[in-house]
Amino acid sequence: MTSLSPLSDQSPVIQAAYRSRAAAADLAPLPRSAKDDALLAIADALEVRTSEIVEANAEDVAKARAVGTADTVIDRLTLTPERIRAIAGDVRDVAALPDPVGEVVRGSTLPNGIDLRQVRVPLGVVGIIYEARPNVTVDAAALCLKSGNAVLLRGSASAYASNTALVRVLRDAVGGSGLPADAVQLVPGESRDSVRELMRARGMVDVLIPRGGASLIRTVVEESTVPVIETGTGNCHVYVDAQADIDMAVAILVNSKAQRPSVCNAAETLLVHRDIADAFLPRALDALGDAGVTVHGDERVLAHADGTKAKVVEATADDWEAEYLSYDIAAAVVDSLDAAVAHIRLWTSGHTEAIVTTSQAAARRFTQLVDSTTVAVNASTRFTDGGQFGFGAEIGISTQKLHARGPMGLPELTSTKYIVTGDGHIR
Repeated sequence: MTSLSPLSDQSPVIQAAYRSRAAAADLAPLPRSAKDDALLAIADALEVRTSEIVEANAEDVAKARAVGTADTVIDRLTLTPERIRAIAGDVRDVAALPDPVGEVVRGSTLPNGIDLRQVRVPLGVVGIIYEARPNVTVDAAALCLKSGNAVLLRGSASAYASNTALVRVLRDAVGGSGLPADAVQLVPGESRDSVRELMRARGMVDVLIPRGGASLIRTVVEESTVPVIETGTGNCHVYVDAQADIDMAVAILVNSKAQRPSVCNAAETLLVHRDIADAFLPRALDALGDAGVTVHGDERVLAHADGTKAKVVEATADDWEAEYLSYDIAAAVVDSLDAAVAHIRLWTSGHTEAIVTTSQAAARRFTQLVDSTTVAVNASTRFTDGGQFGFGAEIGISTQKLHARGPMGLPELTSTKYIVTGDGHIR
């Protein structure tokens, strides 16, 4: 554990972590009403101070455009009045959710008369390391506050002005509601040194959650001494089975890929059963072409490309593992459902896979064999989302198998403790 004596000798990052720890201790026993009041104050403040936030965000967007940042990244970075209203709405949705803190996970009276209860408690101090999506700043703060946690936010330098403005608004609202303002802090500094310090603040920070690309996540997982809940990249697959409704399959494919291609639950690979390829692929390629999607196809997909609206290029080995986050999709024809599963097992990031089929047997086999956080049957991959699942604004989608898996809502931001109540019992 990092020495804290004297505190003035510690770096700004460690000082912020110390303040977070003190704030977390104050938050833990608060009733739901106090936390909800703070969240509603945050939502109101976001709307009242929209122009301030948009102005700061414009500075980040201008810098991103000046250095040739991809349009999909700029889309994730951009905040508009409409998006801010939606973010405020998400915060109000979180306020309306049940408070997980104090929930009895299990409990019983033991044979000796001791009362035993396992109850949910906050994790404590949660550090979030994330890339150019300033909406994460608010989502993470709201979920952490609701679950009684203090949060240390370390966004990317590309969103520094946006995150600074947002955290200023959040802290003013939280402090004005009577909660400790230090429950929400931006990690000081824009250099990678501040990230490394956060990753090594074991004993001060209880858990780190990285959100971003594969490189960021790998760095945090491999270099952090603080426990990490690993969120994963989204190489999501849509498999169109031999017994699929073609209209449905086309609609699900286009929605999964093109509704918002810059997010982790967008589809990156299409797999088509050979028995339906002749009927499905020409229509699918036309629809993808209309949506502006470039198809990276294997030789059997390329054979169906002539006369369609899609731009189709030959796929390479790199395409099968790509998380494009753009208007691109890899595509292959497979000989069977089992062949589709084998392809998914080889290349998936473990995020979301979808099957389109009218066969209950095929759907059942696919859901049994595919081991990802979410397996969708006749539904878009875009539904893998805390808000869509009714959890409120998620803090991330965990692709690990310990503690939390899939969209992480409020319960995933808690741990548990046991309360043992006796009447003079001794062992």
